Amino acid sequence: MSEQRIVLAGGSGYLGRILSRYLTSRGCEVVVLSRSPSRNSGGAATAPWDGETLGPWSQHLEGARALVNLAGRSVDCRYTRRNRHEILQSRLRSTRVLGEAIAGCDNPPSVWLNASTATIYKHSLDEPNDDLTGKIGATPEAKDAFSIEVAVAWEQALAEAPTPATRKVALRAAMVLFPDKGGVFDVLRRLVRLRLGGTMGSGDQYVSWIADEDFCRAVDFLIDRDDISGPVNLAAPGPVTNRELMRTLRRLCGVRVGLPATRWMLELGALILRTETELVIKSRNVTPARLLAAGFQFHYPDIESALSAILDGKA
Repeated sequence: MSEQRIVLAGGSGYLGRILSRYLTSRGCEVVVLSRSPSRNSGGAATAPWDGETLGPWSQHLEGARALVNLAGRSVDCRYTRRNRHEILQSRLRSTRVLGEAIAGCDNPPSVWLNASTATIYKHSLDEPNDDLTGKIGATPEAKDAFSIEVAVAWEQALAEAPTPATRKVALRAAMVLFPDKGGVFDVLRRLVRLRLGGTMGSGDQYVSWIADEDFCRAVDFLIDRDDISGPVNLAAPGPVTNRELMRTLRRLCGVRVGLPATRWMLELGALILRTETELVIKSRNVTPARLLAAGFQFHYPDIESALSAILDGKA
């Protein structure tokens, strides 16, 4: 069995394809566990799974270097009772069954990196939340109680998995910026080009982010760092306000005017687009203390360098 095999659970989505391409370019053997194994997985091998039950897919974990779990229903939807149930259960069930599979291995993966979210931290307009002292909890103003509930339960499922021989890391990932169609960068750039890329809400809320290249490099870094376990923030060291983000993107796109969107406009737009305003109005002021302390160096530490690289086709 290959010591360079990395298994990506739920790896056929945007982030999975980006990470798969990166890891294969680094010489890793990548196996993607997917409900849709026929989808493009960045050149990796694929194996079918349902994210709930043990099956033949578990054999790929035997002797693997690492497991990276990115599975979970998208949160870009209205939080109806049904959607809430699917969002929560898709994360808990996939995490629990992966824990069962690892526990059944004779030679389990050395490390298990499980997706989490930077949304776990409190809405903050002033003090940043790092992964050493950051405060966890909901804020009525941000309408984030459900998201906090999901994040806490998700990490608890990882912590409770009986895998004593496998190091576990919870990836508290911020918004990942990548050029592919359908991603958040693509949406924001489209708004800017339509002259609708002004501030959203007050504009004072912080946006934490990470460039796709740094996201992949950080995952690779954490796979190799046997001394790091527990929650780790995957976010660039330079969170920016929504106002600064949109102003920088407008300038780089050569668009001078961007109409702002007030809170009621955001609520109406979210209703029409079948999503939630929390994704925009919550202030995610998150910084990567543990990565920086471990010596990780970001290629794109500030928002201008990241956006410029994407627009220039270099990221």
